[in-house]
Amino acid sequence: MPVNDMIPTPHSADNLVPHIPGVIFQFYRSHCGRMNFPYLEGGGEALALIDRPQLTEDAGNLIEQLTGSDHPKIMSAIERSARWMLPLTTRFRLPFPKEKPHWIAVSANPEPTENGVRWNGMMMDITDQVAEEQRLRKLCDTDPLTGLPNRRKLMVHLTHLASLSTRHGTPLSIMMLDVDHFKKLNDRWGHLQGDNVLQQLAMQTQLLLRCEDMVARLGGEEFMVVLPLTPLQQCHKLADRLRHAIASHDFGIGEGEVTLSIGVAEYRCGEPLRNMIERADQALYSAKEDGRDCVSLLP
Repeated sequence: MPVNDMIPTPHSADNLVPHIPGVIFQFYRSHCGRMNFPYLEGGGEALALIDRPQLTEDAGNLIEQLTGSDHPKIMSAIERSARWMLPLTTRFRLPFPKEKPHWIAVSANPEPTENGVRWNGMMMDITDQVAEEQRLRKLCDTDPLTGLPNRRKLMVHLTHLASLSTRHGTPLSIMMLDVDHFKKLNDRWGHLQGDNVLQQLAMQTQLLLRCEDMVARLGGEEFMVVLPLTPLQQCHKLADRLRHAIASHDFGIGEGEVTLSIGVAEYRCGEPLRNMIERADQALYSAKEDGRDCVSLLP
């Protein structure tokens, strides 16, 4: 067979566009704010669900409906690109009724016209890419054993709350939790049972806390609970309630076999976070010295 017979016939431009994994578009915005898509062609599942004739006629209202909560971000990107003649680069979620949300990436170059600005560019469905990014981000922020936030995620959250506390003068407290005699528990019941205790502890702690609180695993058998809008005395009461609930819970090795020592501390406006964490850690050490299965705070 001749070699030429094995080469597929190339698509013409008109036949090729519907097969590309994205959308080629021309977008126009007049100086008075009217928007439309003079050209919009391509492939992909998302485009099939869009009212293209409406976008060709008048895109303003439909863009707002399609982009939902991302609409202000999209309009800001368009305005910035139009004002400075910079490339338009953004992404947004395209929510469809009864369909999974699609993430769309936009890349377009602007050019001035007599009555406005015209962009020539592409939109790509990046739903799978975003899902992978979210999966990797979760891996970076999550403790694999308990499913709780890890130290990295905790410190980002705590830094944000401390900033709010300083700005608004609102209280912020933390608990440092440590499972008493965890090594002995592992030695007696095995590491698989020890892992099970940590998993159950994570679940029980989340159930006992408020939705605005965060519990994170620092490592080993040590955890931290962050309590926004909570002064020290209220934190102490919550910690004692948690300590009692854990001591009363049967982790599969008998009630009372798992107990917690807890140290609590309150954020002092403007102080370095490490100072508050050190106070909570010292209070935890004090609880251990006082016989464990108790809550301690330092003035």
